[in-house]
Amino acid sequence: MALDQSFVGRTYPPTAPYEVGREKIREFAEAVGETNPVYTDPEAAKEFGHPDVIAPPTFVFSITFRAAGQVVQDPQLGLDYSRVVHGDQKFAYARPVRAGDRLTVTSTIEAVKTLAGNDILDIRGEVHDESGELVVTAWTKLVARAAEEA
Repeated sequence: MALDQSFVGRTYPPTAPYEVGREKIREFAEAVGETNPVYTDPEAAKEFGHPDVIAPPTFVFSITFRAAGQVVQDPQLGLDYSRVVHGDQKFAYARPVRAGDRLTVTSTIEAVKTLAGNDILDIRGEVHDESGELVVTAWTKLVARAAEEA
């Protein structure tokens, strides 16, 4: 079943705030093999002009993907999540994510397409800090594979 095209432009409510912790940043940096000290050492981060450690660029994926769950779980959209694969991911930063940030994500459906029987869903996640400043915009492309014919 094709996704509902009328959902293009639909924006979902902001998520509850996610507090970015120094330890979460350190754990993530280690997990992805980042060795730059601005991710783990507050003094090194300050030498580069940051108030505290900053997160590696892909750190926000976990919170933007979780926020996209509001879209994925919307029963009216008609997405069969059992057939979904992650197609693409892009980030555009206004500033780095820092330890101590309290971030919310607002998800908007930017496009719904069907290509070769596959449904393609583009979701934009705007990440703001608690003052309302835009920190980063993330774009997630999900592909719901076409059902196999019996």
